[in-house]
Amino acid sequence: MAKLENPDEYIVVDATNMIMGRLASIVAKRLLMGQKIAIVNAEKVVISGRKEAILEKFLHRLQIRTHYNPRKGPFHYRKPDRILRRVIRGMLPYKKPHGREAFKRLRVFIGVPEELKDKPKTQFEEAHVSRLKGRYVELGEIAKEIGWKPWPE
Repeated sequence: MAKLENPDEYIVVDATNMIMGRLASIVAKRLLMGQKIAIVNAEKVVISGRKEAILEKFLHRLQIRTHYNPRKGPFHYRKPDRILRRVIRGMLPYKKPHGREAFKRLRVFIGVPEELKDKPKTQFEEAHVSRLKGRYVELGEIAKEIGWKPWPE
């Protein structure tokens, strides 16, 4: 697991039972304002909708590649932390210098790393799963279905 260079500078966000898109938009806005954010428990973030429909979209995305040289991309991640990072990147002006700098201030982790265990963790009420009335599925379940092999505990 990657080490944080200075854990005290980061705002730690617990992604457990948070809606992925709403969490990503809040985090993207804060990154653009200059805050450093570390997201923990990325595998426990939820996506709204039926599991079958979400899984179908992810599996369809995995088939997209270039015929010229598939090793040159586009790259489709299977790990929950990388999927969440990519969603947040999509909400940043990544091709501009300030968007790229904002993205560098983001760290996403599966589980909780040792250096962040004792830090206070925040959650955003406007992104909590209690806002949903319909079905939802955890990102970790989708990631396992598309090929993520988590480390044994």
